[in-house]
Amino acid sequence: MAGSGPHGRTERRSSGELESEVLAALWSTERPLTPAEIQLEIGGGLAYNTVHTILKRLYDKGLVLREVDGRRGAYRPAKNAAELTAQAMHDALDRGPDPIAALRQFVTGLSPEEEHALRELLVRGPV
Repeated sequence: MAGSGPHGRTERRSSGELESEVLAALWSTERPLTPAEIQLEIGGGLAYNTVHTILKRLYDKGLVLREVDGRRGAYRPAKNAAELTAQAMHDALDRGPDPIAALRQFVTGLSPEEEHALRELLVRGPV
């Protein structure tokens, strides 16, 4: 959400932050939401047009699906949060010159709980 800067001015959220907030609002429910419903969910004084622009960007990226009901459109996420995070991890590994080195580096930064979960997944496979 927008906050006040050092001189009392409102700080603007980046489009990435706004996209994350819109996706979080969509993930928080089982049904598609209209731009107006998302605007209410996010709060923070966002204009309807801003929410609609963010939804269009997410739609163009394939991150949300649009369902049309008459003249109104409602949106739902194309993937859940875990699927989207996993895709981002795969994309990052694909971009680097040495994915094994990147995995080694990634694993060294895991918490003990995350490391335990990863070991369980490698031994037992996904549930």
